[in-house]
Amino acid sequence: MKTDDDGHGSPVAGLDLRPALEAVLMVVDEPATEEHLAKVLQRPRRAVADALRELADEYTVQRRGFDLRLVAGGWRFYTRPEYAEAVEGFVLDGQHARLTQAALETLAVVAYRQPVSRSRVSAVRGVNCDGVMRTLLQRGLVEEAGAEPETGAILYRTTNYFLERMGLRGLDELPELAPFLPEADAIEAETLEGVPSFDPDAPDTPDTHADDKTDF
Repeated sequence: MKTDDDGHGSPVAGLDLRPALEAVLMVVDEPATEEHLAKVLQRPRRAVADALRELADEYTVQRRGFDLRLVAGGWRFYTRPEYAEAVEGFVLDGQHARLTQAALETLAVVAYRQPVSRSRVSAVRGVNCDGVMRTLLQRGLVEEAGAEPETGAILYRTTNYFLERMGLRGLDELPELAPFLPEADAIEAETLEGVPSFDPDAPDTPDTHADDKTDF
């Protein structure tokens, strides 16, 4: 048995590994990496990785209402897709929490063109996206990714939280939709005029475009 720094036996190291993993994963609010779990439970990473995969396979075989997934570099429990409506009905109780069409379109452009400036996103969508981009920033789905060398414009990319919510391990798992998005470079010059600068810290103003409401 492993010992603590003070020489006493560690109670954590003596726990059964799989139940200990389940207990920890029940309380995480973001995917937990194998390294972190191994450190917390004082076990070799390989033992933790093997136990996690065994648990995931076991839940699938037993057709449990949840599964254990490796998403965005870490492990977390998720509702199994076929039971999502039951959970949504309980949590939302009739309220709508999905992204608006405008927000989904903007998020898709960022995901497939990242890193991308706000003006290029507006060029692809053909409408100003200030309000929607601010909402995506506030919800943690996109983040700043430096500045464009030529213009100094702020660039944006998707976050690990985006991967988590989409159930993806990485951006390489995005569906092959990029070819269907128009090239921003080809239309940016036509749409750039009249597109105001975007200040994430500026107070929200009513969006005059009917399709770009950001309440959801």
